[in-house]
This record gives sequence, C-alpha cells and structure tokens, in this order.
Amino acid sequence: MRLYTRTGDKGKTSIIGGRVDKDDVRVEAYGTVDEINCFVGQAMLELDSSLFKDVFEDLERIQHELFDCGGDLASVSEKRPLKLTEEAVSHLESRIDIFIAEAPELERFILPGGTKPAASIHIARTVTRRAERLTVSLMKEDENVSPVAVQYLNRLSDYFFGLARVINFRLGVKDVEYVRSANVFRDGKRKGE
Repeated sequence: MRLYTRTGDKGKTSIIGGRVDKDDVRVEAYGTVDEINCFVGQAMLELDSSLFKDVFEDLERIQHELFDCGGDLASVSEKRPLKLTEEAVSHLESRIDIFIAEAPELERFILPGGTKPAASIHIARTVTRRAERLTVSLMKEDENVSPVAVQYLNRLSDYFFGLARVINFRLGVKDVEYVRSANVFRDGKRKGE
C-alpha cells in the first residue's frame, strides 16, 4: 500500500460520496475530530493504567467513537448508515455523573492543568469544543449532518472536563481556581448549561 496518491496535490480531497476542497468546513470538522483522537492517545500514554483502568476503557471506547463521528461527518452519501449513536451520548453522561460524584465540589472556574495528563485532557476538551463549533457550521450548510455528532461532541467536552478533575484528584493535585471567578457552578455543573 502506498501512503501517497497525489490526488490531493491540487487542493481537493476525497470524502465518502464525493470530493471537496481541503479547506471545506466538512474537512475542518472531521479533521478536528481526528485531532481530538490524537490528544486522547497522548493522554493515555501519560496515565498510570493501574490507577486509571476505568479511564483507559473509556478513552479506548472514545477513540473508536471519534472514528465513527469523523466518518459520519466525512460522508455525503445518504446510503451510508451513521455509526455514531445516541447510546454513545448516554454512556458519556453516565460517566460524567460518576466523575462529578468522585471529584471535590466545584464552585469557580479552574485553570487548565494540575498534572500532565490532566493538561492533555484539557487540550482535548478545547479541541472538542472547536470540533463542535465546526460541526454546527457544517449543519448550517448540510441539513443531513447527524445531530448526534453535535450532541456527542458537546457531551465529550464535558466528559473531558470532569475527567481532568478526576485525574488531578486521584493523583492528589488540587485544581487551581481562577482567582477572579465568581461562584459559577452549582452541583458540579456550570449554571446555564
């Protein structure tokens, strides 16, 4: 198998069901989902697998779901069934609830960081928000984009926030509160979300 095809040398790329410009919002959306997947892989290398066995299982599952999400976003073929399901969103919600119960109560915004793996997860969180914004832009252009993709990315960024806090907690490192933050959280969730 050759890794290069030369078919993209003029700024076009193949997607499922057609070809588009490489800077098309669809390519930006699924490319950003791929970027998330890379940061997840990096974070997994930074975690102790014995202390974070449950997290490893989550993150491996998420890596597969991100491939599903990217494939769904890369498709303009109405014949191709979507792979990402609402069950994936529900699973993230159940894990977020567990993280909220495990980590200390939160009242203020926190600074990203604490430990190296938590910082990597915070990067994944912010890239996930970018992917979500790009997917919303894509939905404005193509009404056939799965709404589950946006739901999943929205929930995934929340999952990463909760996970970063749990990582720091399990490693005995306190989150650093943003010093000028008002009390914006109630019951571990941000007001208005």
